[in-house]
Amino acid sequence: MADQSAVPDYGLADELELTDPAQYRALFDETRMKIVNLLLERAATTTELAAALGKPKGTVGHHLKVLEYAGLVHVVRTKLVRAIEARYYGRTARVFLYHDWDRASFEGIGLEPKGLLAEAMAEVAQIPEAHKDLPMTTNARYARIPVERAEEWRERLYELLDEFARQPRGGEVTYGLLVGIFPTQRGHLPHPEDGAA
Repeated sequence: MADQSAVPDYGLADELELTDPAQYRALFDETRMKIVNLLLERAATTTELAAALGKPKGTVGHHLKVLEYAGLVHVVRTKLVRAIEARYYGRTARVFLYHDWDRASFEGIGLEPKGLLAEAMAEVAQIPEAHKDLPMTTNARYARIPVERAEEWRERLYELLDEFARQPRGGEVTYGLLVGIFPTQRGHLPHPEDGAA
């Protein structure tokens, strides 16, 4: 039966700002990003995470230790299963705050983050044929607006992302939602009153 809760089944802080290079090293790894995303759904054991990721338990256990050492995940509960203590991991915060445009944050720690767009494009390129008829869309629009309006749009997009992430869990397909607002170097037409002919 699918977990119908809109939030994880354990308590966690709303936000954690990443300030330590070890946190960046821990988070910006493909497998570890997938682990922390899965833990938004509910707490999970190493075995459950390994099955969801299609990776060996030892590999997932290593990644969990790295995340735990960096303060990004922790054991939220234990349960005795056939005389063995199963440890359930959860995130330390619902949202990890970082500046993905700040390359200086990654210098000196040997990281070159792929970026959200590159990862999303790779996933879109690998959509299985069986999923081609499922709901999906990509699009882009451009508007010349004041900085204050851009800030309002950014906040609205954050709210949309948050609403999407809190949806009740169900179904058989995990969907992705990618949003963004960014300044460009695109030119624009002068205002008609500026006297252009």
